[in-house]
Amino acid sequence: MSKNKKVLVSGIQPSGTLHIGNYFGAMKRFVELQEEYESYISIVNYHALTSVLEQGTLAENTKNAIIDHLAIGLKPDTLFLQSDIPEVTELAWIFNNLVTVPYLSRAVAYKEKVERGLEATVGLFDYPVLMAAYILIMDADIVPVGQDQKQHVEIARDIAEKFNNRYGELFTLPNAHILKDVAVVPGIDGEKMSKSYGNTIPLFAKDDEIEKLVMKIVTDSKGEKEKKDPATDTVFALHVLFSAEELEDIRERYKNGQIGYKESKEILIKNIKTFIAPLRTEREKIARENKNILETIQQGRERAQKRAREKMKKVREVIGITF
Repeated sequence: MSKNKKVLVSGIQPSGTLHIGNYFGAMKRFVELQEEYESYISIVNYHALTSVLEQGTLAENTKNAIIDHLAIGLKPDTLFLQSDIPEVTELAWIFNNLVTVPYLSRAVAYKEKVERGLEATVGLFDYPVLMAAYILIMDADIVPVGQDQKQHVEIARDIAEKFNNRYGELFTLPNAHILKDVAVVPGIDGEKMSKSYGNTIPLFAKDDEIEKLVMKIVTDSKGEKEKKDPATDTVFALHVLFSAEELEDIRERYKNGQIGYKESKEILIKNIKTFIAPLRTEREKIARENKNILETIQQGRERAQKRAREKMKKVREVIGITF
């Protein structure tokens, strides 16, 4: 890739089945920007340990996440596993000695996960530092993330500035890249779509699964002929992603009391099926033909390893670990 290109870095946790929120919040942008930027996309399996501790589950999720990314059109040479880059965890430890506990205590995502019942482990608390290490070791210029991850990119910037002020200008300050119209994709309960919340529509869902999940989307109690506010309705928020050609008509029918939630959901089901069907076919083909999925991403792994090793050599020198 050209040295003149800016660097794009991002990652997805293999903590469960990837969903449409993952796709529209970040994965779609990975594919759209992979020619414009020098891209490094990681399956962040160390991050996944904050919620997945079963060996077989994590291994299967990781394999599936690789296939999922290839199925949406991501080039194999941009993709790698976080665990193949030990320099990331090494750098996270170095960063841990620059940031304070009170500073990390302000992380909103940590508070939300603990409030929802996730155990308050050191790993969960330190999640933003590991994420910062991954972003900064690659000298990311932009990081495509959902709105919920914006603060983590800001933490990475703060850590980079603190390191640079102490040891000299070594790290690039990254910027979050967020699509405003899909900053937060709602789940079937109206909250942010998240594997942790169990409110997702899988990215490669089968038709019967799509039907069942869409029909479970929470709505208010307004009848078919009552006016409805598209700005506050979860079903309509998903129409924005899947029903572009019909969107304005559906919007007007909402406002004029000319559509019920059942019909709205039926239209959404039709459009989600149309969108997912070719992706599902491509995924099945890749899963069938790629017997050793790790070999498929070998070039991406080697690119990422080379970049990380070069950066860590400089880091070790400036902090006094090597001399």
